[in-house]
Amino acid sequence: MAHLTIRKATADDAQELSGLLNEIIEAGGTTALEAPLSPDQLADWFITGEFALTCHVAQAGSGLVGFQFLSLYENRPEGWADIGTFARRSPKIPGVGTALFSATVSVAKERNIDFINATIRADNGGGLAYYEKMGFCTYNVMEKVPLDDGTPVDRIQKQYLVKKERSGL
Repeated sequence: MAHLTIRKATADDAQELSGLLNEIIEAGGTTALEAPLSPDQLADWFITGEFALTCHVAQAGSGLVGFQFLSLYENRPEGWADIGTFARRSPKIPGVGTALFSATVSVAKERNIDFINATIRADNGGGLAYYEKMGFCTYNVMEKVPLDDGTPVDRIQKQYLVKKERSGL
């Protein structure tokens, strides 16, 4: 397994991260994002923008191999945030998502986030398995959400309870 370094993303990472993300978008089938993002768009959405709470990158050697963000999109209730996780397709580096999640949860606790929402395409088996492995539970299914080409694909919404001690669990 490669040695991973986890750190907060900066706007200087946006060029490399947009390349990583756009490769995933081009491959299709694993993200709700369907159009490539420019480095400026990526920085605004995930790193420096109004709705971005935190973004961490995983680095192996001199290259970035994944990133994970928390944001306040989708008009979530107070105490909720959205998560997104992206890992390089090739070469695939095991453990990227798990290493990123620890850092993300730590920031969620600092920011008084009670629940993290993950919305995953139903046809993204790897994404569904990843979030279940991290402890997310399904709480909603958005049926037949159309892709840009009109193809209906369900979206599975999963939640992670950040502050278990506050809920009495």
